[in-house]
Amino acid sequence: MLKKYGSKVIRLSSANTYSYEKLDVTLAQYIMEIMRPQTLDMLGNETFYWFGDNNYTEWQELIDKYSPPPYSLPGLTGAYSFGLAGAGTGVPFHFHGPGFGEVIYGRKRWFMQPPEKVPHFHPNRTTLQWLYEDYPELHPLDQPLECTVGQGEVSPVGKE
Repeated sequence: MLKKYGSKVIRLSSANTYSYEKLDVTLAQYIMEIMRPQTLDMLGNETFYWFGDNNYTEWQELIDKYSPPPYSLPGLTGAYSFGLAGAGTGVPFHFHGPGFGEVIYGRKRWFMQPPEKVPHFHPNRTTLQWLYEDYPELHPLDQPLECTVGQGEVSPVGKE
């Protein structure tokens, strides 16, 4: 992937709740210099990862090779979003429209709550910090549903 796509520019997002900061770098620069496992001392607004903001013209050749799972929702058209991130990184808590999450390589752990149940979460703390520092203190009734999606697996997401 580095050999073929390393010179392509990608847009990184900060890993805080609102993803305010964006950073444009080459894929090679991201993989070689920025992407690394998350640490507990690094805040979400200091962590950048590649998720979404995909330039479909630039990545059309790769998208054309993708075979999506046979899932759809009546009356809706799908849109692909893909990314690459280091171990322990992740999108902070957010609301999600209908869709699915698929893992091509590695694993993705989901913490899910009903829309009316908003978790207590500082916008600049990482999900990893929440997992180690806040999650163990949750009352059993406040614990989220969990799902770990592995390589080649698909998980439905969203309220539909």
